[in-house]
Amino acid sequence: MLDKVVIANRGEIALRILRACKELDIKTVAIHSQADKDLMHVRLADEAVCIGPASSAKSYLNVPSIIAAAEVTDAVGIHPGYGFLAENADFAEQVERSGFTFIGPKAETIRLMGDKVSAIEAMKEAGVPTVPGSDGALDDDTERTYKIAERIGYPVIIKAAAGGGGRGMRVVHSEASLINSIHVTQSEAAAAFGDDTVYMEKYLENPRHVEVQVLADGQGNAVHLYDRDCSMQRRHQKVVEEAPAPHLDPDARAQVLQACVDACIKINYRGAGTFEFLYENGGFYFIEMNTRVQVEHPVTEMITGVDIVKEQLRIASGLPLSLKQEDIKIQGHSFECRINAEDSKTFLPSPGTIKHFHAPGGNGIRVDSHIYNGYTVPPHYDSLIAKLISYGEDRETALKRMEIALDEMVVDGIRSNIALQQEIVKDCRFQEGGVNIHYLEKKLGL
Repeated sequence: MLDKVVIANRGEIALRILRACKELDIKTVAIHSQADKDLMHVRLADEAVCIGPASSAKSYLNVPSIIAAAEVTDAVGIHPGYGFLAENADFAEQVERSGFTFIGPKAETIRLMGDKVSAIEAMKEAGVPTVPGSDGALDDDTERTYKIAERIGYPVIIKAAAGGGGRGMRVVHSEASLINSIHVTQSEAAAAFGDDTVYMEKYLENPRHVEVQVLADGQGNAVHLYDRDCSMQRRHQKVVEEAPAPHLDPDARAQVLQACVDACIKINYRGAGTFEFLYENGGFYFIEMNTRVQVEHPVTEMITGVDIVKEQLRIASGLPLSLKQEDIKIQGHSFECRINAEDSKTFLPSPGTIKHFHAPGGNGIRVDSHIYNGYTVPPHYDSLIAKLISYGEDRETALKRMEIALDEMVVDGIRSNIALQQEIVKDCRFQEGGVNIHYLEKKLGL
């Protein structure tokens, strides 16, 4: 087992990693910016190292400083969490070259799956269903481009190969605007990602967002931990997640779960990962793979009993998977509401000092949060301040417990989106299950 790990992140995920390390008797090093010296995991870690000022570019994205922190503390591994450098292949490569263990996939795997074009090609070879598309990057041959769009059928969507987080996408409804839309997306991609490569896919009009959680040890063993539904989104950002995904076609579901496991073995995947799909009319269509732990991993933990972060640490230590597929069963249902420091109506960030925080409790309630009374939410980072998770023996029970927990939760001193989450869980269509990815924005009039 790894002896000492640098937690290269902040907030609730850093605290989540620290707790998993403690359970495995792994010593922890908390790195932090000057603005984050009072974070809970910084207080609880065995050692803490300030790596720079508040700016992410000069702290949490500062690779030399992170590796230097590992060197001066004699750590052996670095866990990137999610966001920041978690899916940065160059970072993973530099960590390994510096003699440390990167707690995640190999750099070449991150690189393969980080480029949407190469990821789609790899998934096709592995038998994972994909969205009808250009089967590669678009070039300057406009006639070829028109023919591809005609074959796919309008509407189509132009996507940046290096894109993510809902950026670098443009929907095209007719041939008249196709070429101009491609040029605009290329320009945006070059500016945002340093890569103007774009590709084309069929635009599914009313899909759901369903994803499959996997674990693989890079030694020929892989399992799935079933699926999640993350369709409740605003501007491509997830707001509420649940596991398992409700109302899926059982045959299509079984096939896609197995296909994800087979793909992990084919690409020799190592660590935790998530295959993201659009699901429409009983069909699954691969969109991307996240080569890291997901924000919404707790709902999967709740229904399977598997600690995903501990498994990441075990795998990074060189141990084979401790689980076989037949060991993993779904029990019950789970929801996660993301609690953000933002106004429920305008969605403007609301940094500031928390005067009073009360975490809800009761049967089936879990709160993953780094905040406490007197903690000051800085303006420099993501607005996520807590994840409220509920569990029940069935979907109805889990949803009712979430409703009660949201009513109990108190965050005073700053604005939060608790009111929005209360509105969502009481929504009739959401209570039925199976809403599409556009539902929330339409409900909010966006």
